[in-house]
Amino acid sequence: MNRSIRPDAVLIQAAIAGALSFAHLHDLASAAGQSGWKAWAYPISVDLLMVAAWRRLRTNRRDRAAWAWFLIALFASLGANIATAGLLDLANVPAWLRIVVSGWPALAFLGGTLLAHSPTPSTPPPAPASAAVPADEPTVPEVEVSREEEPASEVAELAPAAPEPLPAPATPAVPPALLDHARKIADTHQASTGAPIAPDTLRARLGLPAPMADAIAAHLQLT
Repeated sequence: MNRSIRPDAVLIQAAIAGALSFAHLHDLASAAGQSGWKAWAYPISVDLLMVAAWRRLRTNRRDRAAWAWFLIALFASLGANIATAGLLDLANVPAWLRIVVSGWPALAFLGGTLLAHSPTPSTPPPAPASAAVPADEPTVPEVEVSREEEPASEVAELAPAAPEPLPAPATPAVPPALLDHARKIADTHQASTGAPIAPDTLRARLGLPAPMADAIAAHLQLT
């Protein structure tokens, strides 16, 4: 089922305010001597710096650097709105404003770099529930029991019994055909190298599991 798209008054208001602020920054940059694509890049730089600082503040409201860069971007946007409201002659922009507009890219680059690469504070892991002891819960004192007062019979009953020895693993039966094949491999190796074949080498040649290879090696007296 398709959901109907309903206009949100808050989003419409934010879009209108953002467009007006964007246009004011463009007009101020253009009046300060930044023509062409440069005039359009200035409002993008101001808005991106404000968004980056706000995202940083969402994770750490006590970050003073993020607050500083957020206020700098806010004052840049607010100053452009006021300057283009008729209080400034855009045909004759003062020299100090041209200097501020020309130096803004370096300032915005520095702020964006610091916001992107500053380490975020890591939150300590929560303490386990078993380690926390309520303050109102009374503690039970530990009672020490003297081992000398226990009878010898009770001590003998409490002593753990010795574990039973594990049965020895049964040696797997070796088929005669497999034993003849292994003997041929061992004879060929000894004829070519002059030394008896090692059990590990025979195991690798046959590709068998360790118990079966050890049983063959025992039959051939290689161990």
